[in-house]
Parts: sequence; C-alpha cells; structure tokens
Amino acid sequence: MLPNAESFRRLVDGRATGIIPTLARTGLSAFELPYEGLIRLRNYGYDHGMFTVSRASAPVVSVGNITLGGTGKTPLVAWLANWFTTRNQKPAIISRGYKAKEGQLSDEAAELNILLPTVPHFANRQRIIAAQSATASGSNILLLDDGFQHRRIDRDINLVTIDASDPFGCNRIFPRGLLREPLEGLRRADAVILTRTDQVSVKTRDKIQKQCSHFLGPHRKPWIQTEHRPSNLRLVDGRTEPLQSLQNKRILAISAIGNPAAFYKTLTSLGHTPTATLTFPDHHQYTTDDIHRISKKTEQVRADIVLTTLKDLVKLPFGNMRDRPLYALEIGIHFQSGLQDLEDLLLTIS
Repeated sequence: MLPNAESFRRLVDGRATGIIPTLARTGLSAFELPYEGLIRLRNYGYDHGMFTVSRASAPVVSVGNITLGGTGKTPLVAWLANWFTTRNQKPAIISRGYKAKEGQLSDEAAELNILLPTVPHFANRQRIIAAQSATASGSNILLLDDGFQHRRIDRDINLVTIDASDPFGCNRIFPRGLLREPLEGLRRADAVILTRTDQVSVKTRDKIQKQCSHFLGPHRKPWIQTEHRPSNLRLVDGRTEPLQSLQNKRILAISAIGNPAAFYKTLTSLGHTPTATLTFPDHHQYTTDDIHRISKKTEQVRADIVLTTLKDLVKLPFGNMRDRPLYALEIGIHFQSGLQDLEDLLLTIS
C-alpha cells in the first residue's frame, strides 16, 4: 500500500528510522538524479524555445509551488479571485483537475466552488483548452492553479508559494525529497509568497528569504509574507459557526491533504489541540470502510465533534458522525508584509 503524505514526509526527512526506512531512502536516492536530469532537460527546452508555449487571449496569473504537498495555494487563489472581482474584472480559475473522476470536480476545485460560488472553474489536462473555454465564456483574467511547472501556457504573472514550515522539501528532489524541481527554477517567479509564517520564527523566515535570494535572479522581486488564519467553521449544508464552538470540546481531527501536520498545528495554535487525529493519503476518496473507521474512532476517543479541512468536507457529505457534528475549518490568507508589492504587480494587468 502506498504511504500517506505524512508517512512519506517522515520517510524522506529521516524521522522514520530503522532498517526498512533506511533501505527505502537508499532506493529512492537512486531515482533522484535521473528524475532531476529529466526536469533540467525539460526546463532547458522551454528556456531556449525548443518547446511550444501557447498564449491565452486574456492575462494569466499562475499560482504554483516548488514542492509536493500543500503550501497554501488555494487560499491565495481565492484571495486573487476576490481581488480581481472587486475591481470589476471577471476572473476564472483554470486547472488540470488533478485526480478528479470523470465528470467530477477535483478536491481543490470543489473547495474553491464553496469559497467562490460565482467564479467559474474550467478543468482540462490541456490547460490552454480550459483557458480558451474560460475566455469564450467572458472571463478576462485567468488564474492558473498549480501552474508553476506547467510551462506550456504563457503567463503574465508567475507567483510561487513556499511553505515556511517546510520550505524546500528536505532539500532533495523527488522521489528522495519533496522538491518538484531544482531551486534554480525560482528564477521564473515574479513574486514569492511565503505561507504559514506564523508557524516559524522570524530568524527562520529570514533564513528562507536569504536562501531563495540566491535563485531569484539579479532583479529585486516582491517577497510577500502571509499566514493562514482560521475564519470560521463550515457545515456540509453551507452554514457557518464561530470558532468559539470548539471551546472545551474533545476534537477528532481528520484530513487527506498534502501537509496534514500544518492543519493539526493550526488547531493547536488556536488552543484546540485535537484529542486524536486520523490521516489519510492526499486526495483520498473516502470509502464506506473509512467512514466506519472514523465513526469507531469518534466513539473510542469520546469526541464531541469531528473536524476536518474544507477540501475534505466536500468528500464527506454527512452532517454528523455518530451524532457528533462534522465541521470544516475555513482558512483565509492574511498578509503580514508585501501586500502593496503584490497589488502593484497585479495592477499591471488589471
């Protein structure tokens, strides 16, 4: 069975110890260099015009990252869509639709539909086709979700998100680490958004910025620091409740996201450390057996509520678990610094 996201992180960052994890890391290392070589060749081809790059008929803002797993792109995409909408633009989100079943939305698309019910979302493995559909429907700003490595479509603004709690994926290329490509790829970014800065010290943030500066190129690029702030609790039926509803409650926290540890840490930072947690693989589709497992765990730990992420809530169409309410923690992005720089950049295309 494939490891879940947290198990894989523990393997590649060395927290998993023993003979089997050590052998596994050795095996993964054997594939790291060939994979890195392929990525470098691909980037060289795009950098030197050897591969075709298509241009959409509307400005494109790409939001992506350099590591596998969750870095906080979705709250940023939601913020961007709202920013353009309030300036009388008509944004649309275009994506690959990763791991979406035929005729269904991907996890991220379903989450964005909740956050942005009036913003259209077009998914296609060939994202230029999604872009064409969006502009044909009247959209005049295209938000390319998870687009940093998707170089077949040109973009006007290239934003890269970096998770301050795990910025460089163990400093190893996949599959030995979590980096999607060498850090030199950061030079393509027009701005860097450092997320979850509240989970690390100022010294750590400065260290991350210094390391990134070696790869961003000679020209100054906006460096934006953000944190994810819970805003409220959301129920399956769309109703919301204040965070105070968690007060003095025994919480079973469940997730199937790229960085589950960050989700649990956010709860702890609110003063609501989970009584217990259940972690599933990223993009996991919950089965009947999973529901039984969650329900059983709810009874075992005597949880008062079951708490999950918004991305998971859309895959759990139940109002409760064993008569315990099921909530999702809704997260918004808060800018600590660099907001004006980001807005100045966005104004160049709006």
